[in-house]
Amino acid sequence: MHLKHSLFATASAVLLIATNAQAQEAESDRESAIDRVLGTVTVTATKKKDVENVQDVPVAVTAFNSDTLDALNVTTLESLSYSSPNVSLDDVGTSRGTANFAIRGLGVNSSIPTIDPAVGVFIDGVYLGVNTGVVVDLFDVDSIEILRGPQGLLFGRNTTGGAVVVNTGNPSDEFTYKVGAKVDGPVDEDRGGASATVQGYVSGPLIEGVLNGKIGASYTTDAGYFENQYNGDNHGELQTATYRGALEFTPTERLTFLGKIEYTDSRGDGPSGQNRSYFDRDSFDFSINEPGLAEAETVFGSLRTDYDVDFGNGRITNIIGYRDIDSGSVGDIDATPYTLFHSGSEFTQEQISDELRYAGTFGKADVTTGLYYFEQEIAYTETRNLPTTRPAALPATIPWGFYGGGRQDHTVWGAFANVDYSFTDKLVATFGLRYSNEEKDADVIYIRPRGECSVVSGTCSPDGTNALISLITGGLAQEPNGFSDDNEWSNWTPKVGLQYFWTDNLQTYGHYTKGFRSGGYNFRITDIPIFFDFVNQTGDFGFDEEEVDAFEVGFKTSSEDGRIQVNGAVFHTAIQNMQREVNTAGASGVVQNIINTADASITGVEVDGRIAFADSWLATFNVGMIDASYDDVFFSLDADENNVVDSRDLALDLPRVPQATWGVGLIKDIDMGDSGALVGQVNYQYRDRIAYTDSNFGWIQSANMLDANLTWETPIDGLAASIYGKNLLDEVQAGNDTQLPFPGPLSTGVNYSYPALPAGGTFSPLKKGRLVGLELTYEY
Repeated sequence: MHLKHSLFATASAVLLIATNAQAQEAESDRESAIDRVLGTVTVTATKKKDVENVQDVPVAVTAFNSDTLDALNVTTLESLSYSSPNVSLDDVGTSRGTANFAIRGLGVNSSIPTIDPAVGVFIDGVYLGVNTGVVVDLFDVDSIEILRGPQGLLFGRNTTGGAVVVNTGNPSDEFTYKVGAKVDGPVDEDRGGASATVQGYVSGPLIEGVLNGKIGASYTTDAGYFENQYNGDNHGELQTATYRGALEFTPTERLTFLGKIEYTDSRGDGPSGQNRSYFDRDSFDFSINEPGLAEAETVFGSLRTDYDVDFGNGRITNIIGYRDIDSGSVGDIDATPYTLFHSGSEFTQEQISDELRYAGTFGKADVTTGLYYFEQEIAYTETRNLPTTRPAALPATIPWGFYGGGRQDHTVWGAFANVDYSFTDKLVATFGLRYSNEEKDADVIYIRPRGECSVVSGTCSPDGTNALISLITGGLAQEPNGFSDDNEWSNWTPKVGLQYFWTDNLQTYGHYTKGFRSGGYNFRITDIPIFFDFVNQTGDFGFDEEEVDAFEVGFKTSSEDGRIQVNGAVFHTAIQNMQREVNTAGASGVVQNIINTADASITGVEVDGRIAFADSWLATFNVGMIDASYDDVFFSLDADENNVVDSRDLALDLPRVPQATWGVGLIKDIDMGDSGALVGQVNYQYRDRIAYTDSNFGWIQSANMLDANLTWETPIDGLAASIYGKNLLDEVQAGNDTQLPFPGPLSTGVNYSYPALPAGGTFSPLKKGRLVGLELTYEY
C-alpha cells in the first residue's frame, strides 16, 4: 500500500513539472531506441587527443553511453555487475559503499581501507585511492567504460584486474535541463519499504561561446528494503544527497578549462547481516539486535585543462583531482539477536592527484606520454564489542574495549609513454613503458583490549606497551601497542602489442603487459602471535606487492551497417605473490591476516556482442569462462590446524573467480505515432558460485539475475515514464560470507569447502532481492 501511494505521489510531482510542455505530434524522423543504442560508442581509455570508436581500440572494453545507461536503469556501479563477461562489481556489504570489484578473477575481498584495489575506479580522469565510498549513487553520467585486463601502462598501479572509467556529464553550450523521480521497493510480503529518488540538472551557456555552466542535485530516501525479524522493523534505511556543479571556460579556441565539484552526504543503517547458522542461505531472513549505522561525507573535485598545440597537431592535458572522505559505521557482525560481536569504525581520507600528459601524431606514430603524482592520507579507528569480562584490575571509572587501527601516508609518482606505430594502414604496433615509485609510511595500532582511544583523533599511539594488558597481568606481559614502519616500491610496467585491420569492420589484436598491485600494511591486526609468526617468516611488518604478467589475443568485428557486432578475447594471467586476506574465526571475532599467499594462473575466454535483427529488435549477449588454479602456495589456506601447506591448499578455488558468466538481453522499440513510443528491455545474466574466502569455507551461491524495463516515450516532447523490475527471480546474494566463532542451531562443527551449513556462524550481509519501480523523467 505504501509503495502504491509513493508511486502516485512521485508520478504527480513529475507530471506537474511538465504541465506547461506542449504535446507535440510525433515526428516521422524519431530516432528509435535501437538506433540510439547502435550509435557509435566512443571511449577515452587510450587517452589520445580525440575519443575513439570502441570497435577500433585494441582493448577488451564494455562501454555504455548515456542512452544505454538509461535503458539499463543504472543507479550505481554495482548495477553493472551483471552486464559484462567476467566482471563482478560488488559492494562488500560490511561497510556501505565499499567496493569489492573483481575482473577476470582479480579482485579484493575486504573492507580494510589499506587494501588497495585490483580494479581501479576513475571518475572524470581522477583515480579513487581507496575502495571506501566507491559504490554510490550515479546520475547525469555521460559514459562508463569497463576495461578488462591489466591497465597499468596508462592508468598506473592497482589496475591488475582492470579499470572502471566514469565520465560525468559536461556543461552544454545550449540551454537544457532534465528532472526525474522514481520510486521502487519490494513487492514480497516479508520485506520492508520503498526507496524514492528525485534528481535533476540545469545546463547551458553563461557567456555565449566562452563560459558554460551546470548544476545538479540528487536525493534518495530509502525506507529499508529488509525486515529485521528481531523487532519487525524495516532495515537498510538510507538518506543520500548529492550536489554537483561544473564550469567549462574556453577563453581561446585552443584552451579549455573544465572544473567539476561534488558533495555527497549519506546516512543510513548498518549491514543487513544474515547468520547462516540460524537461517537458510537461500532466504532473506535475518535477526539482529543492533541496526547499526553508516554515514559519510565526501567532497570530490577535478580541474581539467586542455591546450591544443601545433607540435604533432597534439594536445596537452592536465587533470588535478581532490577527494576528502569522513565516514563512520556501526555493524552487527555476529548477525544474531545477541551482542556477541558488534563493531564500529571511523575513517578519513584526503587525496590529491595530478596527471600531465601530451598526445599527438608524428607521421605514422601516435604518441601519448605523461607524468603522474598522487598522495593520500588515511586514518582508521576500529572498535569491537565482544562478550569479554571486564578485567578485575581495571577501575570501574576507566572506559575500555577493543580499539585499534592505523594511519598511513601514501605517495606515488610515475612517468609513462605509449607509441602506436602504423607500419601500414592495416598493421599497428604498440610499444609502451611506465615507471612508478610508491612510498607508504604507516602507524599501526593492534586492535586489542585497551583504554578508549581514537586513531583518527590522535589518541591511539603505536608507541610503548599496552597499559591495560600490563595492568591485567601485573606487568608480566609487555604487549606492544603497535608499530611504525615504511616501505618503498619501484617498478617498470611494459606493454607491447600488435593490431591488424583485415577490413574496415574486422580487427584482431594481441598484447603482453605487466601490472602491479601495491603492497602495504594491515590496519586490522587482532591476533598478535599469528601476526608475528608471519613477520618472522617474511621479515616484514607489511605485505609485499602483487605482480601479474598478462597475455591477451582478441578480435572485434561488425557488419557494414553496424547492426551486428561481435567481440572476443582469450587471456592468460600469471600472478606472483598473490595478496590475500586470510580469514579465520578467533577469540577477537574474526582474525584477518593480509599476506602474500601464493602464485597462481588464470586463463579465460570471453565473447560479447549485439545483433539488430529487425528495425525494432536488438539482442545482446555475453559469455565468459575462466579456469584458475594455484601454481605454488606459501602459507596454508585451508585453515587446517597443523598449518601445513599440502595438496589440499593447491586444490582450493581462488576467491572471487566464477567459472562461468553469461547473459542475454533483448530490446524492442514500438513507434506508436501520435501516441509516442514504447521501448521494452529484458536482460538475464548468470554467474557461477564463487569462493569468498581462501579456505573456501565462505562462498557466494550462483546468481540468475533477471531485470526488465518498459518505457513510454509520451507524446509530450521530453516526457517519459518507465516501469521496471530488478532481480525479478528474487535471487539471494551477499556481499561476503565470513566465518565466525559463535555457533548457532544449524552449525555442524565441521569445516569443508562450499558447506551447505557452516561449521560455526557467518556474517553474510544481504543484497536486495526482487523489486519493482516507476520512473518519470522530463528533459528539455
